[in-house]
Amino acid sequence: MAKKIERISLGSMSPGTERHLLVHRYGKSGARPKAYIQASIHADEIPAMMAAHHLIRLLDEAEKRGEIAGEIVVVPVANPIGLAQNVAGTHIGRSDIRGGGNFNRGWPDLFEGLVEAVESKLGGDAERNVAVIREAIGRRLAGMHAEAEFPRLRLELYRLAYDADIVLDMHCDDEALMHIYLTNDFWPSGADLAAETGSRAVFLSYESGGQSFEEQFYLAFRKLKLHFGDRFPIPPTVLTSTIEFRGQFDVFDDLGIHDGKALYRFLQRRGLIAGDPGPLPTLLCEGTPLEGADYMRAPKGGILAYHVKVGDVVRKGDLVAEIIDPLAEDQSKARTEMRAITDGLVVSRCSKKLVAPGEGITMIAGKEHLSHRKGPLLSD
Repeated sequence: MAKKIERISLGSMSPGTERHLLVHRYGKSGARPKAYIQASIHADEIPAMMAAHHLIRLLDEAEKRGEIAGEIVVVPVANPIGLAQNVAGTHIGRSDIRGGGNFNRGWPDLFEGLVEAVESKLGGDAERNVAVIREAIGRRLAGMHAEAEFPRLRLELYRLAYDADIVLDMHCDDEALMHIYLTNDFWPSGADLAAETGSRAVFLSYESGGQSFEEQFYLAFRKLKLHFGDRFPIPPTVLTSTIEFRGQFDVFDDLGIHDGKALYRFLQRRGLIAGDPGPLPTLLCEGTPLEGADYMRAPKGGILAYHVKVGDVVRKGDLVAEIIDPLAEDQSKARTEMRAITDGLVVSRCSKKLVAPGEGITMIAGKEHLSHRKGPLLSD
């Protein structure tokens, strides 16, 4: 099937303005497997858009050769709202400045109303149950309406992705190593994604608690499985992953080419594109619990002075950073130490050097669950 490009209007929030989503569609609609890939729902995370750019170029060539075997949907700019938010020369793409909050938190729960919609139609055939559940989700989304731009963005992205077998949500961190988030049900079966992308950390959980975009597709099936227990076979079904393409300043063609090829080979391995992806690269890490990630936060405001680099391995008690109070009367007492509370890899750190109390400083991937890590497990 020839590639299709779709333009989806998000309506107008003020006279004379209108934003839209641009969607690249490959393969036959309804073909299996289906992959949905989007970039930069946090609109200031540009490396994800660079990866999408290079992936689309590869997919265009594959389409010309007739090698698309499944259905692939790519949205290279998932958030044109945030892309336009520039205040006094500073791009603010993480949160909606109209008051809607973090663009990747608080997405509607796709499990809502699902039990009542599917219970009478489920049976002993797992494959048919998956189709019934997807049909119910699609019917609910088709019946929803949104007036404002941000809710409409969410609805349109949901409609593009709800029936996919694979949902990849592409992001980046501040200063960071390549890393991904996966659900426990897809580890180690999702290790091919970690290996292809060269991830240095894989964070695992059943539910992050942040109601992020891609997680809602997996959770709809997981919550149904927990609700019905052994009454009906309901497999996890949707491999969902947040992929963090290093840090915000890692925007280079050579990295983008590498990332595009990695995603392309992953799709080949998953049966969406014909051809031999070659040997799987060596897996560079093991999966670690998201509950074991130490999100260090500044205890006070001041100048941030690091004692570790991204990629360092630290031990519990090691000095990670100090916060310096430049207004301390006694500068010999101006420093507040921040020490690691777990052994692990320094995956990311804050690029700002003047921080406020409570701001995230660094993330350390530890192997053991941390007792204080309860409730929402993601940083805002």
